[in-house]
Parts: sequence; C-alpha cells; structure tokens
Amino acid sequence: MNSPSSRLHDVVIAGAGPVGLFLACELALAKLDVLVLERAEHPDTPLKQPPLGTRGLSVATAEALYRRGLLDELVPAVPGASRKAQAGHFAGIAIDPAKIDPAGWRYRLPNPASANFAADMRSVESVLSARAVALGVDLRRGHAVTGLDDHGDAVTVHAGGHAFHATWLVGCDGGRSAVRQLAGFEFPGTEPEFTAYSALVEMADPQTLPPGRHATPAGFYMNEPGRIAIADFDGGAFDRSQAITPAHLQSVLRRVSGTGVTLSAVHLATSFTDRARLATTYRRGRVLLAGDAAHIHSALGGQGLNAGLGDAMNLGWKLAATVRGGAPAGLLDTYHAERHPVGEWLLDWTRAQAAVMRPDAHGRALERIVRGLVDTPDGATWFAEQLWGVSLRYDLGGGHPLAGCSAPDFEFHDGSRLAFHLRAGAGVLVDLDASPPLRHAVAPWGERIVHVACGATNELGLSALLVRPDGVVAWASDTAPTAEEIARAATRWF
Repeated sequence: MNSPSSRLHDVVIAGAGPVGLFLACELALAKLDVLVLERAEHPDTPLKQPPLGTRGLSVATAEALYRRGLLDELVPAVPGASRKAQAGHFAGIAIDPAKIDPAGWRYRLPNPASANFAADMRSVESVLSARAVALGVDLRRGHAVTGLDDHGDAVTVHAGGHAFHATWLVGCDGGRSAVRQLAGFEFPGTEPEFTAYSALVEMADPQTLPPGRHATPAGFYMNEPGRIAIADFDGGAFDRSQAITPAHLQSVLRRVSGTGVTLSAVHLATSFTDRARLATTYRRGRVLLAGDAAHIHSALGGQGLNAGLGDAMNLGWKLAATVRGGAPAGLLDTYHAERHPVGEWLLDWTRAQAAVMRPDAHGRALERIVRGLVDTPDGATWFAEQLWGVSLRYDLGGGHPLAGCSAPDFEFHDGSRLAFHLRAGAGVLVDLDASPPLRHAVAPWGERIVHVACGATNELGLSALLVRPDGVVAWASDTAPTAEEIARAATRWF
C-alpha cells in the first residue's frame, strides 16, 4: 500500500459530515480514488442524536437520496421515521399542508420522494458513511487539515501529521472551514442580530413558563415538553464565546420570557447565530468548497443541510467527469454558476426570517403580513415550493420550461422508474417514443448516457428528455426530436 506521502488521490475531501460523505459517494460511484479527512476522532456526538440533531430533509434532498438508492436505507435507520410530509415553517410561522395546492407543479409526478421528512444527523451520517466505505472510499478520522499547497496541477494537504496528495481538494469542513481559510477564499457577509439556543431541560416550576411559541420584547422562546428554544437579540454576542452553563441559560430564558422560571437541570444545549456569509467563488485553482464551508447562515427553517447536499449532488458528477477526462469545456465552472445563486437565495431566506422575528414594531408588522400570506392557498403553496426545493430551476439558457428543473420520476411501461436508471450516476436519455435514431445519437457517449426507450404511464406531453446524472433535465422536447438535437444537448454536458 502506498504511504500517505507518495500516493496521489483523485480527490481529497475535508470533512466527514453529510455533505462530505455524500460527495465521496458520488465520486466513488464514478470509480475515483477518494480520501476523506475528518477532524473528529469519533463520528457520534449527543448533538447529532434526536431531538436536537433532527433536521428536516426537503423534497429535493429526498429525491437526491432516492436517485442513488439511499432513501430506503435512511428511513428505516431513523428512529420512528416515516415519509409523512411536514410542511415546515417560516420564522416559526407554520405552513398549513391543507392549504398547499400542487396543481401548478406541471412537471412533477408522485414518487417515493414526494414528501419532505425529518431525520437525525447521526442516522444520515451512518447511512452515508456505510455507503462510502462500501464504494471504496478511504475515510480517516482524527485528521484535522492544518495546511495545503495548491501546485496548479495537484494539491498537497497536511493533516494528522501527514502530507496527502490529490488532483483536487474539496472543503466540506463546515462553517469554520480550515480549507476555506487556508486557500484564501473571500467570505463576505453580515454580522448576527441574535443568539439562538436549543436545549433539553427540566423545570422546577413548569407552570411558570407558558407552552408554545411566544414573541416578547427581547426576542422569542418556544416551550415544549422537555425542550426549550430561545432567540435572544443580543447581536450574536454570546454564541460559542463560552460554555452554555445552566445559570447562563436560565438567565437568558428569564430575560427573554419575562418570567422567573427556574431550570432544575440542563441535559444538553447548543447555540447558533444568524451570521450570514457566502464565498465569492466556490473554486480557487484546485480547491473547491461545498456546504457550510461555502455558505453560513442561521439554522432557521433548516435549509443548511439541504443546500449542502444539493451542492454535493451538483458537484460530484462534474468533478468526476473532469478527473476522468473528456468533460466538456467549462463543465466544472457550471458548479459555481448553478449553486452560487442558491447560496445567495439561502442567505436572503434566512435573513428575511430574522427580520420577521425582530422584537420591535417593524418585526411585528412583518410577522402579521407574513402570517396573512401563509394563511392563503397561494401563499402557503409558494412558501412550500421554496422550503421543499420544488421550485429550484437552474438557468441553462432558455429552451424548454422543464430544462434546468428536477426530472419527473416517470413510471415506465416496463415497470421501472426513472430514478432506478439514475442510480449508477450516469445521464439518461428518456425516449418516450422509442425512436431508434435517438439511440444512435447518444452512442458516442457510451456508458455515460443510458438510453431508456419506453413509454410511461404519464408522459406529461413530452416526447424525449436528456437528464443529467444529478437528476436535472438538461434538454427536453414535446415533439419528436432529431438525432442532431440530442447530440447537441449531449455535447454540452457529456
């Protein structure tokens, strides 16, 4: 076996969280030599377990997992999990699922990933880690990245007392990313307005604190059995500056709630702020960023994990094609072009929630207006589209309205579904008219494009479409296309 100082890996990934692990799976699916370096010695911590470790997974994330055969592995791994839709909330304002009208989602078909659901970080990482190792990923814990050198054609990564070499390095190492800092990425943004706390507690006088969510002159708090959440508009002064002691948490809760509540025990507590920053570029030389390493924001609405997994799904096949050779010119550049706007949206989405939660007249006015909008079918549907990721469309330069959107999960007459054909990480030409010339049109791309020539139960008025490995429609046509049209579309992406 080669020593760490002499072996050249295709890709080194810093960070074995969900984003780094999912990206590792994508690259290993393409038979790349992938090394993952993780700072922590052990994968599990109490904060990754339910309930504080629970995150909402959007429809877009569920689709990504489904298309790689991971959804059926994840749901049984989550204690008490089901795929029952959870509409979500905006700044704590619940969206009524009964008011959501999906009739306008013309190109969506019912499928096993049609609903967002909740999962804890421990279960997500466990499933992804097992898949990565099964695919041959080299996962090394206790290896914090301490230095890197970009040589122009390769990268040397210093971690755990060793020097590792790779053609590419991807920083998936969180909001305080060492890779981002060492590589010199610019990371502008805005400073926080609040410190938020989430804690498992016991109260000596539970009748003192009313249950439910409450806005106050100092912020807001939520009281559930055994758990509290607080937003203290202190300018983010406290977050991670010191340990969260029971005395401090009680003091903050008393001040924000305006009560004299006494905490008899604090079993687990964490905090975060609404600090918002976005890397100006997702690539510098041979170094790329994904997930929180590329964008940080408040945890309101639970969009961070979903955005990070979306980054990984978008980047994986493009980086793999680049490493293998033969990728179209500029393919890797489309990673930044497509995902950076998502990062911008994400920061706006979370900043808007902070504005609605402000404990002043302006915040209360915004909250009343948003509540009114959410209470309408159009408003509830729009917010659900944003939260679930079903409205995401990459700008691929015009063409069919389905281009740039998530592909419909066709149920073909042979009993298979589109997601099954995406499982190996190749592109798919969906040929609903089963036209022989189209098979010849994609023949030069070999195994990079799977040709599915079969009718479907509901064809949505489409004749053919070319689907990228990430499940995004690259090209579509309502009428029988020519072989030349297909070849032009394939040349752009494959």
